Amino acid sequence: MTPLFQNPAILWFALGFMLLLAELIMPGLIVLFFGVGAWLTALAYLLFDLSFNAQLVFFIGTSIMNLILLRRLLLHKWSYPRYSHNELSEEFIGKNCIVTQNIVPGPLGGKVAFRGTTWTAKANTTISAGETVRIRSKESTILFVEPYS
Repeated sequence: MTPLFQNPAILWFALGFMLLLAELIMPGLIVLFFGVGAWLTALAYLLFDLSFNAQLVFFIGTSIMNLILLRRLLLHKWSYPRYSHNELSEEFIGKNCIVTQNIVPGPLGGKVAFRGTTWTAKANTTISAGETVRIRSKESTILFVEPYS
């Protein structure tokens, strides 16, 4: 009987487990596939009693094959939902916010507080700090506002 840590299947399984734990720490969803490759290598060793060289080839091959075939699918399934420009704009347009730094017409604009964040704001008229304004539109990180009446 082979001691526990001299069994290649146990070593491949432990390596796979450590790689899966490493995926939790490292971003990118890459190490996961090498962990799965190690587990598949452990299974292949148990079923076919592969030599060490064959185990390495099998590990590298299955890891890279899984990475190429499954990474994009998993990223697509687990990624944040994609919002259209209109859906994002609807979160802003028509909402009220407070001017934190005077807004003057022109390229500099001013600042407003909206949902706990300070935004650059532009308007066609001068608006003093402390006033409430309504968001007309949003372009990137700039809010276009008008006085709230």
